[in-house]
Amino acid sequence: MLDERWIRSLHVEAMHHADLDGGHDAHVLFQSSTIGALLEGAYEGDMTFAELAEQGDLGLGTLDRLDGEMIALDGRFYRADVEGVVHDISPQERTPFAVVSRFEPQIRFDMEGDLAHDELLAAVDERMPEGAPSGALRVDGRFDVVRARSVPRQVPPYRPLAEVVGEQHVFEVEGVEGTMVGFRFPDYAQGIEVGGYHLHFITADRRRGGHVLDARATAVRVALDPSRDLHVELPPGMELRSPDLAADTHAAIVRAESGQ
Repeated sequence: MLDERWIRSLHVEAMHHADLDGGHDAHVLFQSSTIGALLEGAYEGDMTFAELAEQGDLGLGTLDRLDGEMIALDGRFYRADVEGVVHDISPQERTPFAVVSRFEPQIRFDMEGDLAHDELLAAVDERMPEGAPSGALRVDGRFDVVRARSVPRQVPPYRPLAEVVGEQHVFEVEGVEGTMVGFRFPDYAQGIEVGGYHLHFITADRRRGGHVLDARATAVRVALDPSRDLHVELPPGMELRSPDLAADTHAAIVRAESGQ
């Protein structure tokens, strides 16, 4: 059973592959698999990017066998490899975990100055409606520096994600125009999703990108699409469980997100 707080705050609908269609309303987040499954080493792709494109045009995730970081922007899908070099993703490739949205922003604002990452996210928090615990965001502008990471392709037997990130490649992209995309979920969503912010970055020339660890911007345009609805596609044999708030699960997610 799902946690009662989760039910009250966010409408969650679990579905299987055969039930998928492209008819979701606006402001609905779609997720393939769960972060909990990824933490346990479920790296085999279940959904093609052609199928994922029917569910949304902005988002993030990874690729089959955890082969890099995925960025979805304006309906196109990109892979940032282990060195942070960006490649187009073919429709036939598969993903073991992704979150996307049919992005229709309801809130927009600009920021200028020496903007630390935490300052930017605090401004997003202030503008998210109280009744929308989750949401998609897009941040376009100039970044002094983005500290990012990607991970190498894995081979069976798969290790837990918390171990894999020990081999992550961390790099910095400096003085670039680019776009940060991602999602905010409530802290108690841990296990189904990443609680807090999960963000990926891609440069305007589509040459560099990765999972965002930290950033500093000088001028950005922020667009927010608040949401109360999440549709989760479950691979065969998987069930949707309550968000797991155990200390070890929380620590594993923190390590997977930060590499620390």
